[in-house]
Amino acid sequence: MSVYDKYKAVIGLECHIQLLTKTKMYSNDIAEYGAMPNTNVSVITLGHPGTLPKVNKSAIEFAVKLGIATNSDIREENQFARKNYFYADLPKGYQITQDKTPICTGGYVDVKLKDGTEKRINLTRIHMEEDAGKSMHDIDPFESLIDLNRAGTPLLEIVTEPDFTCSDEAYVYLTEVKKLVRYLDICDGNMEEGSLRCDANVSVMLKDAKEYGKKVEVKNMNSFRNVQRAIDFEIKRQIDLLEADEDIAGETRSFNATDGSTFALRSKENANDYRYFPEPDLQPVFITQEYIDTVKSHMPELPNDLLKKFTKEFGLSEYDALNLTDLKGLALYFNELVTYTKNYKAAANWMMGSVKSYLNENAIAIEQFNVNPKAIADLIALIDEGKISNAAATQKLFPELMLSMDEAPLSIAQRLDIIQSNDTGALQELVDLALAKYPEKITEYKNGKINLLGLFVGEVMKMGKGKADPKMANQLVKEALEK
Repeated sequence: MSVYDKYKAVIGLECHIQLLTKTKMYSNDIAEYGAMPNTNVSVITLGHPGTLPKVNKSAIEFAVKLGIATNSDIREENQFARKNYFYADLPKGYQITQDKTPICTGGYVDVKLKDGTEKRINLTRIHMEEDAGKSMHDIDPFESLIDLNRAGTPLLEIVTEPDFTCSDEAYVYLTEVKKLVRYLDICDGNMEEGSLRCDANVSVMLKDAKEYGKKVEVKNMNSFRNVQRAIDFEIKRQIDLLEADEDIAGETRSFNATDGSTFALRSKENANDYRYFPEPDLQPVFITQEYIDTVKSHMPELPNDLLKKFTKEFGLSEYDALNLTDLKGLALYFNELVTYTKNYKAAANWMMGSVKSYLNENAIAIEQFNVNPKAIADLIALIDEGKISNAAATQKLFPELMLSMDEAPLSIAQRLDIIQSNDTGALQELVDLALAKYPEKITEYKNGKINLLGLFVGEVMKMGKGKADPKMANQLVKEALEK
């Protein structure tokens, strides 16, 4: 047994969700990514004397949405606090946040692990706060540059209980959080742009120990994969220290993406280091049950709800349902599509096949897909009614539908002359021609090579130019061969 098997990891995550509000958390400065540096700032963002902040109503609504989605308790009286610390990119010298009164407490996020089992990740709290600016150290060789556009941008911080035991669990949780905030339309979940950021608190302990080990916080991971790498490195590093009878420092560490290591930044701060005190310039915000109910009434169906609906109500496999619910737009399109057709499996196949391929080939999202879901349902109906073959629908009708978006699928099929013929006599003539083309293969078929049936059916379909009914062709060929 490896020495690492004696230990277990205890991991908690802190996620910062940058909200998709038009303006900042406590001012009317524009909150947007990619603007010219230091243009989206004002005296309020910069904390000039005499200025007064004002809470962003949309940020409160977004926090309530997330609280409802995670089954959290939503606080009625919400107070704000100043968290004091010095960063060069924190112009006020403090951050307005929530300390003792987070807007959401408790709650959970259910995740499905790689082995198919489900696990509930319990939440400690969700609170509202503002972001700092951004320091850049790789643009000028001699100076650090500061862009304060991000300062004051609304954030929600989601703090979990230490429920994770490995990096894989952290990965699936982050994937679920990203999906959730996108469904709620409160964050784009883009880690590369910093709109979803994650810090990991990692400790290790002997499997039979009663007390947790010393906690280390790891920052600056810009992808889910790097969160995994940082956690894995930190677990091994801490076990190696314990095995060498060395102490683990309670500190904040940074992640080096180049070699997958972590390195010390500073000793871990305690809450009293920040000198929290009530924000004197903001009145408490009161959230009523009536307001919560109003927000809830306008919320979309959430990923797990749709997953259950697609599997239990529509009979799809979990694999199909997971693929369809991966992106909100795709799930909502499918959800509308099945109001026009009861062939749920065919609808799922078209969504994950031709539709997804078209989106990928043209580098567009489903929101830019201009074909009405009813048109896809009509296409499926033409196949189900035997009017066109699946091959003709895929190879001819669907591509034409992309170009003729206002034309009905039946009209396109008639124009392309791909409506299947039910004329048995005409089809029999094609069968006779196919058999006459390969007389020697008939003998081989009768001698046991039954897979040659496909050869003859294929020839019939080819001569029929896609208009022959495959089932009827298959039946007539078989009957002719067995005479």
